[in-house]
Amino acid sequence: MFVRLLLGFAIALCGSLIAVALHTPLPWMLGALIATAATKIAGVQSRSRTELRYAGQWVIGVGLGLYFTPMVVDEIAGNLLPLLLGAIFSVAAGLAGAWFLQRAGGVEFSTAYFSSTIGGAAEMANLSDRYGGKVALVASAHSLRILLVVVLVPLAFRMSGVTGSGLFAPAMTAVDPAGLAAMFALGAGGALLAVRLRIPNAWVLGPMAVTILLTSNDMALSAMPTFMLNAAQLLIGWSLGDRYTPDFFRTAPRFMGLILAYTLVVIMLSVGLSLLLARPSDIALPTLILGLAPGGIAEMCITAKVLQLGVPLVTAFQVFRLAFVLLITPPLYRGLLMRFPALRD
Repeated sequence: MFVRLLLGFAIALCGSLIAVALHTPLPWMLGALIATAATKIAGVQSRSRTELRYAGQWVIGVGLGLYFTPMVVDEIAGNLLPLLLGAIFSVAAGLAGAWFLQRAGGVEFSTAYFSSTIGGAAEMANLSDRYGGKVALVASAHSLRILLVVVLVPLAFRMSGVTGSGLFAPAMTAVDPAGLAAMFALGAGGALLAVRLRIPNAWVLGPMAVTILLTSNDMALSAMPTFMLNAAQLLIGWSLGDRYTPDFFRTAPRFMGLILAYTLVVIMLSVGLSLLLARPSDIALPTLILGLAPGGIAEMCITAKVLQLGVPLVTAFQVFRLAFVLLITPPLYRGLLMRFPALRD
């Protein structure tokens, strides 16, 4: 077990260092992700651990909260309509995707519905299991979706020359060891409370909520060291890559091809919606694209932070969407089955 874990870390670290040398976007996360996924698919018996992913999310959660100064909180409050439209767009895209996957992929509605819903991968897999869907297909669908978004969106930004303005900066720029330790201790308490309350992405949202509470009240305790953010990205990328298995692309290849097509369409639609919202909302277009992108909270927020593209607004979009989707997905699914009984077949 330890040897496989050490091998996994070595692969992830090598991938990150190669990506840094090649000056790729998000090198510490994407390098680890791609190297780990490629070797896992090739049959290498490496391992990661859930606790390591939690550790990376813990660091990212604390770091994200440092951007939520009182001015930023006011900015977010003034953009509630775009946040709501983004969440509604995600639900609508998921419904359209469910129809497409069921018709073109020949799978039962429960599998199609929870595979296309743009929510947390673990939460959608659990809901699929509860309602009789194929958990393996749902988990694979979300793994592929996140991989595509995490790779393609930053790459598109790099190729188009998009750079951040640094408009939203962390509340502190100096690292205070005592303050940093206090933030991590408080963040751990927030994470454990979120776990107890069964809040999804607890190790991101719990620490982030605590740090936001401090920062929004002008009580920031320390900046986040760069090396810790890089290490956190590596851990998250390693964990994402570890989900892949040698038979990943051989498992229902037609279904996975449809997921690929669906994800690409949703990315393009999210860019289109960003273009529509950019002028009336006065939110920068790159920030809107990241906020509406169908990726995961940690991955999109890391992208925003590394590229300096409106971290707090991207975080707000992603968190609002996740909460909205998780709240509405189960009752919407039950309502659809009641309204259209043929979907049960």
